[in-house]
Amino acid sequence: MATGAIWRSKVRVFASALLLRDLIRAPIIKESGSSSTSPSQFSFKTQVPTSDSYESFSNIFNLRFYHDGRPRGPLWRGKKLLGKEAIYILLGLKRLKDDEEKLDKFIKTHVLRLLKMDLIAVLNELERQEEVALAVKVFWVIRRQDWYKPDVYLYKDLIIALAKSKKMEDAMKLWESMRKEDLFPDSQTYTEVIRGFLRYGSPSDAMNIYEDMKQSPDPPEELPFRILLKGLLPHPLLRNRVKQDFEEIFPDQHVYDPPEEIFGLR
Repeated sequence: MATGAIWRSKVRVFASALLLRDLIRAPIIKESGSSSTSPSQFSFKTQVPTSDSYESFSNIFNLRFYHDGRPRGPLWRGKKLLGKEAIYILLGLKRLKDDEEKLDKFIKTHVLRLLKMDLIAVLNELERQEEVALAVKVFWVIRRQDWYKPDVYLYKDLIIALAKSKKMEDAMKLWESMRKEDLFPDSQTYTEVIRGFLRYGSPSDAMNIYEDMKQSPDPPEELPFRILLKGLLPHPLLRNRVKQDFEEIFPDQHVYDPPEEIFGLR
């Protein structure tokens, strides 16, 4: 097999040499009245190999001048994959998540030594796998790093993951930490937290988030209002407050009011 590989490599080198040989400098004699020529009367032109020459080489040496479909190195290196160290940490965290003592020891001895990008990659992967309790622990590790700078997107993804998992107490701890760093979430974060509190059965907390949203420097969007208007149907007094604000901010939009007898208000 080694002999065959060496022979194939020599064939490719030989074929390349033949292709380069076609790039000849063919002499062209300048037209003149005299029959004698001198070296200065010659000019040269480069001749480029034609498609016929490629076909002949491919037929003789069975060479392919097209992409064979196999992945190339740069395509794989460009993907955002977890490194070996990050995968080891991820598996270790999931293995020890039911043993708080061993988990804390593992975080001190292994997670704390991870580099910045590996830590963020582990956090993102835990959020993707909905391991939100472990993600919170990794977040607080990141929060204590010297390189850490306040970043609303680190908070956003984790808060949304916690709200979807109905872990609103942990979500509010992160929310308070985020507000202490003078960070304002975007409309999507407000929407998911409001929806989470409504699912959690706590409309008063949803209204607190709504009041915080009204202080945001970003322009308001319709979706958080509509989520509240729908979730507060059993609470007409709170809903009327939101409805009034909605009509002032979005005067061209319509709010659907269901018949009152549906909720026994008649």
